[in-house]
Amino acid sequence: MPYTPAGFFCDRLIRERERRDGEGSLSKPLRFNGQDFGVLKQECVQKKSLFEDESFQATVESLGYKELGQKSNKVKNIVWKRPKDICENPQFIVGGASRTDICQGDLGDCWLLAAIACLTLNEKLLYRVVPQEQSFTENYAGIFHFQFWRYGDWVDVVIDDRIPTFNNQLVFTKSAERNEFWSALLEKAYAKLHGSYEALKGGNTTEAMEDFTGGVTEFYEMKEAPKELYKIMQKALERGSLMGCSIDSLVPARFETRTVTGLVKGHAYSVTAVDECKQSQSKETKVRLVRLRNPWGQVEWNGPWSDNSKEWTSLSKAEKEKLQHQSAEDGEFWMSFEDFRKNYTKIEICNLTPDALEDDKIHKWTVSVNEGRWVRGCSAGGCRNYPDTFWTNPQYRLRLLEEDDDPEDTEVACTFVVALMQKNRRKERKMGANLFTIGFSIYEVSPRAPASPT
Repeated sequence: MPYTPAGFFCDRLIRERERRDGEGSLSKPLRFNGQDFGVLKQECVQKKSLFEDESFQATVESLGYKELGQKSNKVKNIVWKRPKDICENPQFIVGGASRTDICQGDLGDCWLLAAIACLTLNEKLLYRVVPQEQSFTENYAGIFHFQFWRYGDWVDVVIDDRIPTFNNQLVFTKSAERNEFWSALLEKAYAKLHGSYEALKGGNTTEAMEDFTGGVTEFYEMKEAPKELYKIMQKALERGSLMGCSIDSLVPARFETRTVTGLVKGHAYSVTAVDECKQSQSKETKVRLVRLRNPWGQVEWNGPWSDNSKEWTSLSKAEKEKLQHQSAEDGEFWMSFEDFRKNYTKIEICNLTPDALEDDKIHKWTVSVNEGRWVRGCSAGGCRNYPDTFWTNPQYRLRLLEEDDDPEDTEVACTFVVALMQKNRRKERKMGANLFTIGFSIYEVSPRAPASPT
């Protein structure tokens, strides 16, 4: 943690269950920019007018500030249109929201789309972020809303349905179904939350995962991942956790470039399933598989266990049905766990809080949020290279009182997850802001040392 003048942080410690029903909770989200969806929609319905959002207007300023700014040629032919002006019979959701509804457009936000794809695997989570009671027919007024977790609070973001188009095609995120718009509108609401579409360019899947769930993320570098990683991934998906992965690109100019195996470097993928299957000729041995999705909606792995590979001939019809195997250029594919570990460099797992878990789940977590800042000369002590001031950094003492309730775990342990978050850095990019290099250290305190409650 280098010496920083004002690095904002949010230290999130998770262990037991807490419930909160006040302002900022799921039941009472904060109104972003003070806009009340119900009131605004009712006004438009009564006036028989379509909502126009004054706080995120259909202008270049909402597109961006540099590559999508006033002086950019990219924005000259962009026209903001409502879905009813783009196609006949527009629908909010067609046949249920699914991961095939998310196809990347001309914006480098694969990290966001990979997180949305993960979100569709859990309807309970999805419909908290994407309220279902919205449509282009009943009481349609050109207004929609979405909910995000924001630095400890849930916020409700209102938008109008004017979307950037070029030659009557959506410029950014779109669905495989031309008349489906929930994913495009969700992207717009997230862009509003951060100030512009361009603010969404480049990022980490975990950022969006946490904004969709209020969960806490843990990272694994494949080279240093534990031997039981496959079991960790299995348990994570069973608990409804969101999971993403990527392949590092050492050369920035080669970001999002396709390799000979069909995988893309510097690009975010969703992990949508893990499973084991028996091959016909070797009933004793199970093959461990991982299913992934490219948010482009195309460009897939072409190695073993890819859509049309010979490996599938070794499986029974029942095994294929269990894995929902199909040959389609939809961006989704299977690969062996061994190839997964060999080709990908990083995996991120977003652990969910109690409110995001089903009531019958064994494992319960809660969130404890501590907010503060590093201030020069006061609490910005720098990293451990500065022993004279390091001790002045903000400190928190945590006492772990309960053992993990995991019947499969033979070791006695008490698990906690710590995450550090910086506020508003993405929104302030247009002013030259960037992420601070920050971090934290965890120390074990001797049982003899005096301890105080967390």
